[in-house]
Amino acid sequence: MASFPPRVNEKEIVRSRTIGELLAPAAPFDKKCGRENWTVAFAPDGSYFAWSQGHRTVKLVPWSQCLQNFLLHGTKNVTNSSSLRLPRQNSDGGQKNKPREHIIDCGDIVWSLAFGSSVPEKQSRCVNIEWHRFRFGQDQLLLATGLNNGRIKIWDVYTGKLLLNLVDHTEVVRDLTFAPDGSLILVSASRDKTLRVWDLKDDGNMMKVLRGHQNWVYSCAFSPDSSMLCSVGASKAVFLWNMDKYTMIRKLEGHHHDVVACDFSPDGALLATASYDTRVYIWDPHNGDILMEFGHLFPPPTPIFAGGANDRWVRSVSFSHDGLHIASLADDKMVRFWRIDEDYPVQVAPLSNGLCCAFSTDGSVLAAGTHDGSVYFWATPRQVPSLQHLCRMSIRRVMPTREVQELPIPSKLLEFLSYRI
Repeated sequence: MASFPPRVNEKEIVRSRTIGELLAPAAPFDKKCGRENWTVAFAPDGSYFAWSQGHRTVKLVPWSQCLQNFLLHGTKNVTNSSSLRLPRQNSDGGQKNKPREHIIDCGDIVWSLAFGSSVPEKQSRCVNIEWHRFRFGQDQLLLATGLNNGRIKIWDVYTGKLLLNLVDHTEVVRDLTFAPDGSLILVSASRDKTLRVWDLKDDGNMMKVLRGHQNWVYSCAFSPDSSMLCSVGASKAVFLWNMDKYTMIRKLEGHHHDVVACDFSPDGALLATASYDTRVYIWDPHNGDILMEFGHLFPPPTPIFAGGANDRWVRSVSFSHDGLHIASLADDKMVRFWRIDEDYPVQVAPLSNGLCCAFSTDGSVLAAGTHDGSVYFWATPRQVPSLQHLCRMSIRRVMPTREVQELPIPSKLLEFLSYRI
């Protein structure tokens, strides 16, 4: 069994450059179970980076400070050592928005993290409520943490204070995602087989329960325009939801094992899903077509064997903000960087016991979390996108697949603007 197609020479694949490490502090009698770093997250404005150090602890660090520490002190940075504090300067001289390091005790094992930022003109969907406990301003930055006991806690990133405690799930909250439109709509995915929609501008009111999964829900992701949600879970499940009507659009079929991660491209035209069947699929979410398959085991396992243990389970997938690259993390101790138009990795990096990965806001760095609560960082591929890619992204930000196909333009130009199999 091989990790790359036969035509690819592994020795010729570029190795990614290591940027740095954040190593979790080790206690003498620390239990191994519960230290897992299931989620890493970058703030939408790039100001903060957050990860779970294991057990009940989440650490928030100013991302610019973190990068500067890597440059000053080399790649290794033990998180319980003293570090430079570099607060961001604001014209108003206030302290509120200056990034500060925070260590948060969440009270239970942390399984999921998500940043959310507010836009005042985006009002709550609950129009009948005239009084709210919290009035979020334009500069509000929140962190949601999903816990082992089914609770979701909402924190003020700038102060580290607990704002809301959302209680309704009955099992582990496996993933969280905020709507990108600044509405502070939060969706949670749980092992209780449901997704729940919360309105934080309405003091965390639970608006809707999305049912349809027959087993654990592992992950969820909003489309860039917040109109669509993807949820993935056990038993090969990949569901798409209309977030205006809270109805299921379609179920995507193709995986042969549990699907554990998903992410939309920046233009919303593509959807990446990762599965224990050793594959990452790139879909057109608007019609359900599989456009590309990224394999992590060759020859690829047949459906009957793809449903078992194979040492190539894909744990995480993330789209870069350039829309051209994705990253995947698998059990074969390797991180892979792919181009959406190539079926083999353009860069790789070694990583043992990896669980999750995410691109920085500008797409220049990939962060990956591991079983022991540490985080590792690599420089990402930097390539000049083609004119075709730029044109496709521009038009797909405002048009779904069907509308592009109906444009009254020559077929060659239509083909140029379309993502094809």
